[in-house]
Amino acid sequence: MPATRYFVEQVLRKRPYLTLEMCRAVVADPICTMVQEDGRIRHWGLVILPNVEGERILQVITLGDGETIHNAFPDRDFVRDEQ
Repeated sequence: MPATRYFVEQVLRKRPYLTLEMCRAVVADPICTMVQEDGRIRHWGLVILPNVEGERILQVITLGDGETIHNAFPDRDFVRDEQ
């Protein structure tokens, strides 16, 4: 699964607790997805972060192809739609 230069050079450097494998897992099996107005796709998934107890929600943003990872971050504001 490819990643943008921004992701490799900026995101992984700023968030050393994230791994490409963790982001790939979220894209492969998201609990929720949403297409942004610019065509990028948001994927949310459960992950276990190092030195953090319990599961956390990770938001991974891909380019419009749905595969190229562009950004990722823990999403504390995500609310799962229980309908």
